[in-house]
Amino acid sequence: MAKSEAKPAKNTKKSSLEQLLNEQVANLNVLYVKLHNYHWYVKGTNFFRLHAKFEELYNEVTEQMDAIAERMLALKWNPAASLKEYLDLATIQEATGKEEPQAMVQHVLEDLATLTEAYNEGIGLADQAEDHVTSDLLTGYLGKWEKQMWMLRAYLD
Repeated sequence: MAKSEAKPAKNTKKSSLEQLLNEQVANLNVLYVKLHNYHWYVKGTNFFRLHAKFEELYNEVTEQMDAIAERMLALKWNPAASLKEYLDLATIQEATGKEEPQAMVQHVLEDLATLTEAYNEGIGLADQAEDHVTSDLLTGYLGKWEKQMWMLRAYLD
């Protein structure tokens, strides 16, 4: 009978991949709060457009954060799961609460660039470890963020 249990990535790459995924769980949680801040506090003539976009983005963030954390659990790794851990591990900064709408969009664009760089690195690490499931997961999300980045750049132009 074949085992249906996910196998952890090979030991040579496990710690790097685990660390990178955990950092992304933290980044996604910080971004989730930031996007809510922007969703609630955006003002001005583009309120309706940005209010809806920020909601769309935090919903996508929720999906990705959960899927990456669950992938870590399937690999018998321990994803970060507290606000303290998120703030300690994240490379994405919290919102200040004083951003103007254009700055909000610019910050989100920069945050998505941070995620896409990390996802690209994670794909490489997962491929080296022959962890095709993690590689596929990150590849799908990479495409989603690249499309959102294109749209945000077009908005800022």
